[in-house]
Amino acid sequence: MGCGVSKSDQFHKSSSKAIRSAILIQRWYRQYVARTEMRRRYTWHIFQSIEYSGEQAQIKLYNFLGYLMDNFTPASNERNLISHIFRENDVCRDAEWERYFCYKNIEVPEIYSGPHLTFPLTVEQAVGLVEAFRNKKQLHSRYVLQLLLETWKQLRMLPNINRISTCQSKEITICGDLHGQLEDLLLIFYKNDMPSLENPYLFNGDFVDRGKDSIEILIILFSFLLVYPSEVYLNRGNHEDHIINLRYGFTKEVLTKYKMHGKRILKLLQKIFSWLPLATVIDQKVLVLHGGISDTTDLAVLARVNRHHYVSALRPPKKRHQSSASLSIDLDMDEDIWSPNKMFLRRKSFTFLKTVPRDSFQNRSLQDFSDRIKVDEVEICRRKPSISNPATGALENEAATSVSSESISSQSGIDEWKQILDLLWSDPMNQDGCVPNEVRGGGCYWGPDVTEDFLNRHNMQLIIRSHECKQEGYEFCHNRKVLTLFSASNYYDVGSNRGAYVKLGPDLVPYLVQYQASSMIRELTVRQSVGRTERSALKVLREQVFAHKSDLICAFKTFDSNNTGLVCLNDWASAVESVMHLGLPWRMLRYQLVPCKTNGGMIDYHEWFNELAIKGPSADHIDQSLLETLYRHRSTLETIFRIVDTDNSGFITIQDFRQTWKLLSVYLKMEITDDTISDLVVTIDRNQDGSIDIDEFMEAFRLTDKKSRLERGRSMFMGTATDLTKLEGDPNI
Repeated sequence: MGCGVSKSDQFHKSSSKAIRSAILIQRWYRQYVARTEMRRRYTWHIFQSIEYSGEQAQIKLYNFLGYLMDNFTPASNERNLISHIFRENDVCRDAEWERYFCYKNIEVPEIYSGPHLTFPLTVEQAVGLVEAFRNKKQLHSRYVLQLLLETWKQLRMLPNINRISTCQSKEITICGDLHGQLEDLLLIFYKNDMPSLENPYLFNGDFVDRGKDSIEILIILFSFLLVYPSEVYLNRGNHEDHIINLRYGFTKEVLTKYKMHGKRILKLLQKIFSWLPLATVIDQKVLVLHGGISDTTDLAVLARVNRHHYVSALRPPKKRHQSSASLSIDLDMDEDIWSPNKMFLRRKSFTFLKTVPRDSFQNRSLQDFSDRIKVDEVEICRRKPSISNPATGALENEAATSVSSESISSQSGIDEWKQILDLLWSDPMNQDGCVPNEVRGGGCYWGPDVTEDFLNRHNMQLIIRSHECKQEGYEFCHNRKVLTLFSASNYYDVGSNRGAYVKLGPDLVPYLVQYQASSMIRELTVRQSVGRTERSALKVLREQVFAHKSDLICAFKTFDSNNTGLVCLNDWASAVESVMHLGLPWRMLRYQLVPCKTNGGMIDYHEWFNELAIKGPSADHIDQSLLETLYRHRSTLETIFRIVDTDNSGFITIQDFRQTWKLLSVYLKMEITDDTISDLVVTIDRNQDGSIDIDEFMEAFRLTDKKSRLERGRSMFMGTATDLTKLEGDPNI
């Protein structure tokens, strides 16, 4: 026998190499999957945190304006500026609305090439509307008003809670939030067919806002509701609310598409939204509602409320004396529409506050609102002992939103309003209990024990709700007894999430269908899709961080006692979180948010801020702190502008522009001098015509990123295996 290597040894060596190679490949793949999932998770967290902070800011603003309404003298200038948005909550007779929205005097020109409608609607006409909108056509305002009027008449006949049944040949399809994304609705109809006698649908609220085709979605849904009143069901969402629409785009969309009759369309939609049913029960076992429940939710109470009184669910409706209730709504509206000169007769009167009884101003789910307004005390009514929620910190258990002395005074009325608010705004949580939803600013968080108790009390087995964007389009929780359903795919950005709908048959076992509407996402790899969404999220986050420049510099200086302009990575991360309160892994994000070179492991925060600047017309002549405030609160400021623009013209007077800033200064508890506002006026009103174009003003000031890595494709989680090992012990991850 020779001394050479045997075939057996060669085989074993070869096998050992193959095994080592397989282990290395497996390890690499696991790290790749882990990095990808980490990127998806924190990208999602960035988007969702910023979205919810916007909703919270809108509720805070509305409650602040409600405070002004309740406590400023009736003749005060600021009260006059905002009073019209609260007038919508007054109870008016239905006949007056029908008279006001007469469409018969509107002519359709011969050159109009869009769809024509005759009533009662036919299936062919409803299908024709879908095809027309697919081809980017627009329905004439006469037909829109007529359709809305017929829809309102139909909705008035429906109960607060629809009750429907399934059968073997008739499964019901349930859709979640659509948010103005027509492409998703068209895809659902393509995959699942349009509504018909054999194919019933339930749409679970949030039809409007954020997307660009909200009015088209409403028209399609209302058309099928009229054609198939026993097969198409609509639940109200928290965005079916004219106050929310001011901030999130629907108001602007309607006024842009229907310049002549947009205001009439919006007014009628306010009424229609208030008549949408609150919930639907399927086979007496499945409850479908938009937001969720609380530990006090009672279907018997919800079934008997006057839902149409809640034109906005953010504030209780006012009681009106019989004599005032008999007044025509035309008087109020015409005063706003036809008396523009009234704006010039206003006086400054922020100092004239009426005395506020201690129990007349309560604050629901607004943690710091009492710090904004100088009131003696805010009553907190507790449901249960508070618990610690990792997303929100220690939360107060119960508080009620600002209730005017003119509002419903009976406890039963307040309880009804809270039930509707919880139904539209609440979210589930993993812990037991029920606490105010501090993240959104309205509704509550409810736990598995609340779900179990509710289902047992009502002899049900499942709750289907929407209201929250989910990466897969759906998510089960509470031992699969709560299903969240979201039908707007690519909600934050292309590739950010799938959409989903669910089909229920007699067995009541959910059959889920997922999809992604954009053809672009189907052309991207997983890595490309995650990278695209991540860059978009980082860009938004970078802008948010720099909009808090002054606060961040103060926070950095607490760690920089020698005023060197340098802080270490740990101190940088702690300072950023102390200001932003987003709960993000800032140490890992540092590589994307701070592209400048470090100095011996230290971060030069002055150089960091110099890489981003707020640019606008003659921005150098305007106080930088004001520019920062403008950008940070641009959505709130635009909302106030839209409120002040009572005739929805897109323009406001110089005087109203000044008063808007005065409102903002009180809301933010900061001083904005007349000279500073005058500098803004000179900068914006270049043609000196005495009015401000709202859109031009909001676009005039932007953050300009001078040297960002955001578009270079480098991921915040593109570290090596060694990098990842070093980060394993990091408490921020």
